[in-house]
Amino acid sequence: MRCFRALSSLLLGGFGVPQRSKCVCLMGSACSLLLFWGGGRSWSAVLQIVKESQQQHGLRHGDFQRYRGYCSRRLRRLRKTLNFKMGNRHKFTGKKVTEEILSDNRYLLLILMDAERAWSYAMQLKQEANTEPRKRFHLLSRLRKAVKHAEELERLCESNRVDAKTKLEAQAYMAYLTGMLRFEHQEWKAAMEAFNKCKTIYEKLANAFTEEQAVLYNQRVEEISPNIRYCAYNIGDQSAMNELMQMRLRSGGTEGLLAEKLEALITQTRAKQAATMSEVEWRGRTVPVKIDKVRIFLLGLADNEAAIAQAENEETKERLFESLLSECRDAIQAVREELKPDQKQREHSLENDSGKVSNIQYLHSYLTYIKLSTAIKRNESMAKSLQKALLQQQRSDEDGKRSPRPQDLIRLYDIILQNLVELTQLPGLEEDKNFQKEIGLKTLVYKAYRCFFIAQSYVLVKKWSEALVLYERVLKYAREVQSGAGAHRNSLKELPDVQDLITQVNAEKYSLQAAAILERFETFCLDPSLVSKQVSLVHFPPGFQPIPCKPLFFDLALNHVAFPPLEDKVEQKAKSGLTGYIKGIFGFKS
Repeated sequence: MRCFRALSSLLLGGFGVPQRSKCVCLMGSACSLLLFWGGGRSWSAVLQIVKESQQQHGLRHGDFQRYRGYCSRRLRRLRKTLNFKMGNRHKFTGKKVTEEILSDNRYLLLILMDAERAWSYAMQLKQEANTEPRKRFHLLSRLRKAVKHAEELERLCESNRVDAKTKLEAQAYMAYLTGMLRFEHQEWKAAMEAFNKCKTIYEKLANAFTEEQAVLYNQRVEEISPNIRYCAYNIGDQSAMNELMQMRLRSGGTEGLLAEKLEALITQTRAKQAATMSEVEWRGRTVPVKIDKVRIFLLGLADNEAAIAQAENEETKERLFESLLSECRDAIQAVREELKPDQKQREHSLENDSGKVSNIQYLHSYLTYIKLSTAIKRNESMAKSLQKALLQQQRSDEDGKRSPRPQDLIRLYDIILQNLVELTQLPGLEEDKNFQKEIGLKTLVYKAYRCFFIAQSYVLVKKWSEALVLYERVLKYAREVQSGAGAHRNSLKELPDVQDLITQVNAEKYSLQAAAILERFETFCLDPSLVSKQVSLVHFPPGFQPIPCKPLFFDLALNHVAFPPLEDKVEQKAKSGLTGYIKGIFGFKS
């Protein structure tokens, strides 16, 4: 039996801080080496610790204040466990983590949590600075504090007690926070250099490990790529703008540090183009556009709609819909502010023709039409995704989500129908018969789908009669759409196909009838006519029923056949008389 003693320079997992070792001999042909971490636990990678903490404590929903509170509590627990307190309640005594006390890897975690707490406070202040600009000074102060802690972490990781992987991760973390600080100071060149350094390190780490371990590094690279392109644009690279727009389309709107600046840049670019826009035409009427915010919105409308059409997933599409609706509400509010102060003058500016509204009111109707139409498309998109999930009946027990129900779709179609009602009441469109006809047909389509899913909800609770009645109502609506489409077929192309709905309803009806019959097999039904005194099980004798007649055969050839003479074959009869009569009586023959 042999014992092996661990070397004091052995590097262990994560941060790779070597710890005390102890040899334990086991019975058998081999020995087992147990490693002790000075009372602590083994470490993961820096980025993994940061990401897991952020996702589990508030940043999944953008709650930086919650994450900051978590960092403070974890720091307090670490200091208490390590007996590394900063004085007492009466006196503050500053302490620094040195290389000599790195026998426990939790000292490095202490510094990392300090940096995370300062960074999360800065991000919290960034959200609040939208309404309180003076908080920006405090924001920059906390970012500088985070960079200071990251520098200390990088310095301690240069020790020989730390492995190469942890050293690289500490450098990347330091470069990331430095880039964020320079970004806020609008020092674009320095920020781009820091982000590029961070990106390079994470790309090298991603290539050095397995695919599962590289996922986290690649995600961080994707996060900082928009920041690098934005810095390049501000330095003078005009091609970076197109790349930023493509990133925005793929992600459905950026998040974090770049989001506000990128949106401001897009707005600024559209504002330059808006100077040439003076009017807009809608449903045969041209109205002037004098409000800058409305011009900017109308110029970006086509781009936003194209982005929604090119969205790769439902989450991205939902973000783009929300962004478009938010911009539309701002434009409508700008028009309302123009309508309020000069009400009397607006009334005098009505057109001479009766029934027409002013240009500014018509522009308000146009923007409201865009908002309601966008809301209908968003709800329809959500309804389609729910329909697919409902048809597939995929249970999502793994992520804790409940399976979709027909009631969810009914609610969406209720909202769509309410939006259609509001469209028919827009000022300036009351006399537009084509518009009213289009909205009427769309209403019938969505009523049919709403009625269909109400029937589906009744099917789930086995109310067959109610479901059958509703299915008949669906067919009624669908046939009305088909008969009334006519010249409005182009406007109905984007709507769900009612013919598919008719086919589905017919199939559901047969399935429903079969289910109702199968359900009655388990229920005994007594016919009152069978328990009376004069029971009539069958009718006897049975009634007459018409049957086909048998065919008649006629031998027509017999009338045209000539038979040969047969006289020589037939015996001649004797002459008749008295003699013959007497002979016949007595039986004499001649």
